[in-house]
Amino acid sequence: MDTIHQPSQPELLITRDLKASRERVFAAWTDPRQASIWWAPQDCTPLSCEMDVQPGGTWRRRMRIPDGMVITKHGVYREVVVPERLVFTYITEYADGRVDPETLVTVTLVDIGGRTRLTLRHTGFQTDASRASHEGGWTSCVERFAAFIEPA
Repeated sequence: MDTIHQPSQPELLITRDLKASRERVFAAWTDPRQASIWWAPQDCTPLSCEMDVQPGGTWRRRMRIPDGMVITKHGVYREVVVPERLVFTYITEYADGRVDPETLVTVTLVDIGGRTRLTLRHTGFQTDASRASHEGGWTSCVERFAAFIEPA
């Protein structure tokens, strides 16, 4: 008998097959020089990225959104398994002082014959609207990431 899991809170799941090795994809997710290029939605401008990629280490990035406001995203790495898994908390701070509640992101990388299946699960949203907002951002970000990581 199949079990259907209904999350108690809204969550999002994005999967993308990439034409790059798992090691290359993992490096791009954990090297601040690379992440500072791709880790923002396509309509945003990445400004800075800092990462201490180890359990208990922190990450922080800043970006300018289309209306000109600068927002900061940050969190703490809970799990780092090279080259297959990253788990980190995720908080957004806005220039006007608003702070979104902490959520959790899990990035899983699976080798599929020299290519990589990236699965991003973002959980802990308090509302469907928050989940929908992040879905648009992450979808655009993954598009930007694919353009960055895949050979031309």
